[in-house]
Amino acid sequence: MYLVVIAWIYVVLMMSVAEAANTTGTVLGAVMTFFLYGVGPCALVVYLMRTPARNKAAKMRRAEEVARHQAQTAVAAEPSVNLLAKPSQAASLPPDGSSHATSGSPAVALEPGIAPVRKEP
Repeated sequence: MYLVVIAWIYVVLMMSVAEAANTTGTVLGAVMTFFLYGVGPCALVVYLMRTPARNKAAKMRRAEEVARHQAQTAVAAEPSVNLLAKPSQAASLPPDGSSHATSGSPAVALEPGIAPVRKEP
């Protein structure tokens, strides 16, 4: 892919040099030719061709973040066992810093179709 881009930039550069060297051409016209025929379209093509690779890299980063977060929460969710503690001092799970409840035993409805937690009126 990059070989085609390099070749096209070379062709446009030669077009710009020819326009600047021509008796009726100007340097401003040569610069405009280089940017409007060469750099602009090539930048757009490279950006569009790299989109799948960028998306794949973003998904990989997101998967790594999720895995790292799950590993951290798994370590933090392990209750510490204190053999000297009294039964009334049951260890609870530490908060995870979010607005959600900590991970522990999930609330289970006694009967299907009944919500385990009811909102107060």
